[in-house]
Amino acid sequence: MSSFSHLVTENQANQRLDKLLTELNQENSRSQVQTWISDGYVQVNGRNMKANYKCQINDEIVWSIPEAEPLDLTAEDIPLDILYEDRDLLVVNKPKGMVVHPSAGHEKGTLVNALLHHCHDLSGINGVERPGIVHRIDKDTSGLLVVAKSDYAHAELSEQLANKEITRKYEAVVHGEIPHETGMVDAPIGRDPKDRQKMGVVEGGKNAITHFRVLKSYPDYSHIECQLETGRTHQIRVHMKYAGFPLVGDPKYGPRKTLGTDGQALHARTLGFVHPRSGEWMEYEVAPPSAFQEILSYIEKLY
Repeated sequence: MSSFSHLVTENQANQRLDKLLTELNQENSRSQVQTWISDGYVQVNGRNMKANYKCQINDEIVWSIPEAEPLDLTAEDIPLDILYEDRDLLVVNKPKGMVVHPSAGHEKGTLVNALLHHCHDLSGINGVERPGIVHRIDKDTSGLLVVAKSDYAHAELSEQLANKEITRKYEAVVHGEIPHETGMVDAPIGRDPKDRQKMGVVEGGKNAITHFRVLKSYPDYSHIECQLETGRTHQIRVHMKYAGFPLVGDPKYGPRKTLGTDGQALHARTLGFVHPRSGEWMEYEVAPPSAFQEILSYIEKLY
């Protein structure tokens, strides 16, 4: 069992305990966090509190994450594009089409299966199902991820993520000519009440903010950069659809008539964070893969 602590900051005050803990543990659902609270794994200033407790400035939250039930995961010799690695973490360029961690229907061939073969000292904070996984990107989104190899690094990186201190920039191709150079979508995201397999902008959803900048526009398409201020499931895909500019090739949120791509045209290009042990700012950038470039080339030829 791993234990963690956090002092509530001014901008986190008056949040519900379960909501704040979910932000600090983004790979765990709110219902899972509520279970920790009800089972006595969470204390505020040395006392057990209810999930709806409103946190106050300088409250010390101490929580323990119970060990996950063992899962029989297979280490697989799958090539990894590693940009950086040390004893605490590694930065990986995930290819389009690879699932980050095992789930129903995706028990093998995932990034986690590859990581288990590459190294044997991944963080155990998220249990054996998601060892080392601090944050994730969708199967058909390519690009950069930081993976924790120690529990210390995992806790520190998760806190940076919760405090919006990690830089995450994406490139995307969307339908429609965006009429302005920059913009922001500030709209809460939650489960779509009409389709539980989708996310959507819904009342009572989690706070979600996406900043975007137009790199190049065409009569029917735009090539954009998106920067995440929060990290909700399918955030860029949902927000750009909500703004009226759905991603090209997106089978879940895009229009029926789109370009013939294998999944959404989305690439996690830039990742920056403070190294949890050295305190050094580290930033990495990787260009979109050839499939992404081919979409842009096709659009260029249209006009």
